[in-house]
Amino acid sequence: MSSAAPTARAPAAGARPRPEPVFAPLYKQIQKLLLESLRVGEWKPGASIPSETELASRYRVSQGTVRKAIDELVGENLLVRRQGKGTFVATHHAPQSQYRFLRLLPDSGEAQPARSRFVECRRLRAPAEIASELGLRAGTAAILVRRVLSFGAGPVVHDEIWLPARLFRGLSFERLANYRGPLYGLFETEFGLPMVRADEKIRAVLADERSASLLEVDKGSPLLLVERVTYSYGDLPVEVRRGLCLTREHYYYNMLT
Repeated sequence: MSSAAPTARAPAAGARPRPEPVFAPLYKQIQKLLLESLRVGEWKPGASIPSETELASRYRVSQGTVRKAIDELVGENLLVRRQGKGTFVATHHAPQSQYRFLRLLPDSGEAQPARSRFVECRRLRAPAEIASELGLRAGTAAILVRRVLSFGAGPVVHDEIWLPARLFRGLSFERLANYRGPLYGLFETEFGLPMVRADEKIRAVLADERSASLLEVDKGSPLLLVERVTYSYGDLPVEVRRGLCLTREHYYYNMLT
């Protein structure tokens, strides 16, 4: 007497399906371990990380697996390879990284050094929308920073920057005004918050009275609004930025791959 093959039993009505196990490739597991070391500050921005051979021994995997994990982090601009020197943690102090998040270029296409002028830095309660984007409760203390970026002859960008006050204790107008270097370099060096990725939204707007004055244009002039939420390791939101950009002689550039 032959027995029928067992058939899969349909889940009972209302029952939750069992979660299927998810297996990550080995190099992805190593990539996650490397990210955790970056997050906890084992390797600081600008510092070299151990060699592929050392990491392979540490994690008991092949050197090829480590190399593939590092390739992924290099592709995400979290690590930088330097020929003949090794692999380093990306830093906003490096010339090639200072303007990685600034996508505004002059019509000539040649990047220009930016001059930064801070006009405001104060502590206040975060508006509900800002608090939500920063993962804060409504009314939580935040720091509002306003600055103007100039390229060449005149002002081009008016930035409104919101930061969680608990992460930026001691940040003041005087500290910003006396700092010489990229703002994200200050964040990573003084506050231990490397900016590693950002989400942006772009739309056309008209200049209000404040922006018109700071950018030296007429009220109602066309501007490009770039709204950005910037994250540190572990997808921690640490900045909401609203940049109003004058595009008479500049354009927003992005490379899609």
